[in-house]
Amino acid sequence: MHVGVLKETAPRERRVALGPDAVARLIKAGDTVTVQRGAGAAAWFSDEAYAAAGATLGDARDAAAADVVCKVQRPADNELDGFRNGAVVVALAGRDASASPETLASRGIMLLALERVPRSTRAQAMDVLSSQATVAGYKAVLIGASSLARFLPMLTTAAGSLTPAKALILGAGVAGLQAIATARRLGAVVTGFDVRAAAAEAVLSLGAKFLAPGAIAQDAATTGGYARELEDEQQQRVLAAISGAIAQSDLVISTAAIPGKPAPRLITSTMVAQMKPGSVIVDVAAETGGNCELTQPGETVEHHGVTIIGPLNLPSTMPMHASQMFSRNVQTLVDLLRKDGKLTLDMSDDIIAAMCLGGPAR
Repeated sequence: MHVGVLKETAPRERRVALGPDAVARLIKAGDTVTVQRGAGAAAWFSDEAYAAAGATLGDARDAAAADVVCKVQRPADNELDGFRNGAVVVALAGRDASASPETLASRGIMLLALERVPRSTRAQAMDVLSSQATVAGYKAVLIGASSLARFLPMLTTAAGSLTPAKALILGAGVAGLQAIATARRLGAVVTGFDVRAAAAEAVLSLGAKFLAPGAIAQDAATTGGYARELEDEQQQRVLAAISGAIAQSDLVISTAAIPGKPAPRLITSTMVAQMKPGSVIVDVAAETGGNCELTQPGETVEHHGVTIIGPLNLPSTMPMHASQMFSRNVQTLVDLLRKDGKLTLDMSDDIIAAMCLGGPAR
């Protein structure tokens, strides 16, 4: 099977879909791999490292001519000229993918959308959303800590004692739990919150407090474990619980998301006005509209002395390890597509069937 790795062209994207280690594993399994020159440069993976792993280096058309073409972000429609009829593209579909399947189908290209990997034990090693959320949760705390006007840990010095900062983490999925763990390591007093009942145990297991157990909903999780939209009455209980805690918090990391929908609004402008001057909010959900109503995606704004940061594509800001995890997810998926050394799309496989967008590969 021929696998291609393309360089990313999207703004702010520094990751690469397959790193040299993953390429070496694919070649060991019998695949041939063509990597576009410079594909890994932004993630600090050199062309020489790919060559040492056994890959062939080429231009974009060389890599796009493969049976399976791997990218982080879905190729734009004007980048499809080098793809062959019957190719499979493995990439994130992106939020603008609604019009793309028709274009792909007209060219006989199948897109396996990485966002659509099922939440199952068998698919866990292919789950890029979880691996990249780990990076986002970690980096969000570092951004918040560097923007605060105070230390996170308690310090006792000759100049006096400094009390630890209070951090509130909204959302206890993968990103939220990583944020809790990171804030704890840095010495903050951490409180976590999630509407899903099962999340309370995970928050407590990391040594954090869990905010307002009475506000959680027993049926707030979907079959895949993601949070669902709440009814108005439940949403009001959640906002009331958050409002009481946010005024006492120095750092707020908001990570709440609902797959396929805008991020839930958990932080109102009134809540922000109640926070102490010098406090910081890092809204990890900025790309899907933000959990804070004052968030400006990609911007840092200030309201009543509170800094509100809306970062975009946080995993790409740590491209080396983000790419390392991403590429292991992709490599595991590519292994699933190989049968007797050839590309095989088994539509009876629940993982492949869930991920397919566009026209069937031929």
